[in-house]
Amino acid sequence: MRIDKSTMSFLKKYFICHSFLLFFRFSPEHTLQRRMAAADRKAVIKNADMAEDMQTDAIEVSTQAMEKFNIEKDIAAYIKKEFDKKYNPTWHCIVGRNFGSYVTHETKHFIYFYLGQVAILLFKSG
Repeated sequence: MRIDKSTMSFLKKYFICHSFLLFFRFSPEHTLQRRMAAADRKAVIKNADMAEDMQTDAIEVSTQAMEKFNIEKDIAAYIKKEFDKKYNPTWHCIVGRNFGSYVTHETKHFIYFYLGQVAILLFKSG
């Protein structure tokens, strides 16, 4: 079977174009960024009044939230709900790259840390 040059050129363009579309259909850019970002997220605890096992859980739950969601409000809601379930209400969570805070918390129920570039404030009050 012989294929002429114009047909071969068409097939190359078709293959490259469809390979590109399949790549982005099954591996969208934001998913790739999310996978790469997950590997780069180092936890740095800035301040904590919390048992070490609970601190570890806060980092694990927050990592899960950041893998599932892109929007900071959704990440915060996930963390808050998980901590309400595991450690009883009422937990509050703030997630973002730039915010100030001044809070009152229950003893042994406060953590402020970074996961990569994102700050997470988690505390129990009320």
